[in-house]
Amino acid sequence: MKLTGKEKVSYGLGAVGKDMVYMLSASYILYYYQDILGVSAIAMGIILMAARVFDAFNDPIMGVIVAKTRTRWGKFRPWLLVGTTLNAILLFFMFAAPPALSGSGLVAYAAVTYVLWGVTYTMMDIPYWSMIPAFTEGGKERENLSTLARSCAGVGSAIVTIVTMQCVYIFGQGDERTGFRYFALLVAVLFVVCIVITCVNIKEKSTVDIDAPSVKQMFGALLQNDQAMTVVITIVLLNCSIYITSNLVIYFFKYDFGGAGWYDAYTLFNTFGGGVQILSMMLFYPLLRRFLTTIQVFYLSFGMAVMGYVVLLVLAFTNMSSVFLLFIPAFFIFAANGILTVLTTVFLANTVDYGEWKNNRRDESVIFSMQTFVVKLASGVAALVASVCLTICNLSQDTAAGEVVEAAESSVVILRMTMTVLPIAGLLIAVFYFHRKYLLTEQRVEEIAVEIKNRRSKA
Repeated sequence: MKLTGKEKVSYGLGAVGKDMVYMLSASYILYYYQDILGVSAIAMGIILMAARVFDAFNDPIMGVIVAKTRTRWGKFRPWLLVGTTLNAILLFFMFAAPPALSGSGLVAYAAVTYVLWGVTYTMMDIPYWSMIPAFTEGGKERENLSTLARSCAGVGSAIVTIVTMQCVYIFGQGDERTGFRYFALLVAVLFVVCIVITCVNIKEKSTVDIDAPSVKQMFGALLQNDQAMTVVITIVLLNCSIYITSNLVIYFFKYDFGGAGWYDAYTLFNTFGGGVQILSMMLFYPLLRRFLTTIQVFYLSFGMAVMGYVVLLVLAFTNMSSVFLLFIPAFFIFAANGILTVLTTVFLANTVDYGEWKNNRRDESVIFSMQTFVVKLASGVAALVASVCLTICNLSQDTAAGEVVEAAESSVVILRMTMTVLPIAGLLIAVFYFHRKYLLTEQRVEEIAVEIKNRRSKA
């Protein structure tokens, strides 16, 4: 039975809320604690990275728990609703550090809230993405739903990217600490509303009824599913590259591009980039798919991203008197990121069928738990890299003073190189690895789907 329009819209709204929360955490948690509250950049980098190591154990276990769940409401929606509620609460507390805390107490508060936020995000993120192969038949329907979900996720990310600093300034009346607290509360409420709509209107459809794997079996299945591991490693490299830039771009505008109006320039840049990213998912990707295969679009997007970073590197060492010049690299980078986000989800969903064909197991939750883990792992690695960069550059100040301290030229150079050269290297390694390892062409995916269907009919 085909998906209804109501189901598609409801599922997409869930992605909007979910990625608003994730983008707020991924892009601003380091800035909030390091630049606003004065926590050591290295301390925050270690916290963010340690939380991702913890997720190495938590995420796969959550995948197994979801796979074992059997309730009258299905195995996905209960975890989706509970995880969302807890995650929204923790998001607020994460950006509402008590003013009385300082020093080691503030570090401990940041560590505890961030780790718990990661646990609860996993609790809802795994069942959300696991629903794609659970109520689609594969092929175009799955690709279209993946495209819709990722497009909506891009909308959520773009909204937060565009409005965060302006909302923080407005809500806090110039006090960024207060502004982040109220903005986090707003995002948390919207998150819960979006997911409730998803849970009410989406019902998983029947899939292959299998026994849930143990943790040992799960890791064995992942190691045997070479295509899933290929996509996972590619996602890590891709997201590390992108997140390094997203963590540092606010510092670039504040200390390099500078000026009293850096808020406005930063918002304008993100508005343009967010719009391009949404268009790339909803318009550019479908248009390219009329003429190119998914793998061809994948390579084209990588080329666009590398080109964008090269242009950004060149512009960074010129006299940047206008933010509009930065729109040139922003177009290529944001457009490529939007398309690649959709494609990696499509590729990962295809590996679910591949795993069933190869290993006689359909491990939706297991496979998609790896996506959750690697995205957060990438954000942790990127945050650690960014924190090292900020420590070397000595970029930090009391923003409550209302003045932006001009950074030294050497610090600016290190900042520029970190946010451009490292991402270029990561992207080139990712595309080389993917080219050598990924085998699931569109023709092969269709052949596997037919073989699985025949196998089920004989069972």
